[in-house]
Amino acid sequence: MRTHQWQKSSYSSTGNACLYVSAPDDTTVRLRESDQPDTILTTTPTALIRSAKAGRLDHLGTA
Repeated sequence: MRTHQWQKSSYSSTGNACLYVSAPDDTTVRLRESDQPDTILTTTPTALIRSAKAGRLDHLGTA
C-alpha cells in the first residue's frame, strides 16, 4: 500500500477526534479520522466542496 502524507486539520483539537487530509494529486482528496485511521474516504476536490456547500456533510459532525 502506498504511503500518503497526511495533514491534521487546523480545526481539529487535541485528542482522538482529529481529521486528517491527504491530496496525493490534483484530482484526489483523502480524509480519515484519528480514531479510525484505516477507514479512508476518497473523493475529488470538486465533489467534496459541492457536498460541503450543499450541507450534505453536516450530519457527520454530530455525535
